[in-house]
Amino acid sequence: MNADASGDWKRWHENREETVSAPYGPLALVGSHWIEDHPDGRLPAVPGSWAVDGDGVRLTATAADGLALDGEPFAGEIRLAADREPSARVTFGDRRLVVLVREGVWGVRDYDPAAATRRAFRGIDATPYDPRWSVPGRFTRYGGDPRSVRVGTADGVERALVLAGELGFTVAGRELTLQVAEQADGRLWAVFADTTSGGSSFRFRFLYSAAPAADGSTTVDFNRAQLPQCAFADHFICPFPPPGNTLDLAVEAGERKLG
Repeated sequence: MNADASGDWKRWHENREETVSAPYGPLALVGSHWIEDHPDGRLPAVPGSWAVDGDGVRLTATAADGLALDGEPFAGEIRLAADREPSARVTFGDRRLVVLVREGVWGVRDYDPAAATRRAFRGIDATPYDPRWSVPGRFTRYGGDPRSVRVGTADGVERALVLAGELGFTVAGRELTLQVAEQADGRLWAVFADTTSGGSSFRFRFLYSAAPAADGSTTVDFNRAQLPQCAFADHFICPFPPPGNTLDLAVEAGERKLG
């Protein structure tokens, strides 16, 4: 085994555990509230009155609500744009109230460092590094525009998943492909399942690969397959694997489930 690769993986795994258990990491999410579901403007356990206002959200609050805006006590009315999660302009004590929008639907996420899920965290079960699960891959972009497919999500709603192309690779003697999205930084992202999903692993996982070279080459490393955010809190809306991304083999690598 390559000691450097194994050491890099160990550091990656430790960083993952630190990231998800951070004060405002995924384990701290205690609520996701879609404003259109609350026409009276009152979100569960969240002070103030919240309403959609065109391409933003209007918050109305009194001093008694105890909210702060940019670190200062807030009373009055303000129009808010989407935040860069998990940062938030509006806070309630130690809680962060993150404004978000998904397919034109506005909502507020509530992050609480005192969340029971964060206190109960005992690590992420992950398979130790195995070089057999890190293989060359080749990205082939779809002809024309990216493809938008509707997939189920963790909250029971179908949403669009925009796919850029196909990632081909050979692992465990099998030639396989995954349909992948392309992130803003060029990295490839796959939502996949395999024969361990729902058993010895979470029901699906995420896999990120480095931005491909000009010839489409990259590395497919299942050692760094990771749990989706909805494995840490029920209030995320992670997409399920698109058609073709359920692999007919056991991917016994990477993150498997919560410890």
